[in-house]
Amino acid sequence: MAYYSVLEVTPTTDTWQADYVPVSNRIVEKHGGKYVARTVNHERIEGAGTEPALRIILWWPSKEAAIAFMNDPEYLPHLKARTEGSISDHVLIEAKDDLA
Repeated sequence: MAYYSVLEVTPTTDTWQADYVPVSNRIVEKHGGKYVARTVNHERIEGAGTEPALRIILWWPSKEAAIAFMNDPEYLPHLKARTEGSISDHVLIEAKDDLA
């Protein structure tokens, strides 16, 4: 079953970003993931809350692939840098319709 990662990221420092993007691109691909959207162009059309600087959506072939990415030893220092240098929320969503 496919999964989606949905992230909201607001950097608090810029020291991690230059190294993060090329490494995460490669490791996402290594685990079979694909970026669906990575953009600063977004707007809330319903609800309330803080607006992140960046929203990211990734497609994964399975939950295991998403978790393998998050636990990849090469990714871990970059994950640490991102989480220490930003306000980040990451949700993993199963690609199914429970209401159909």
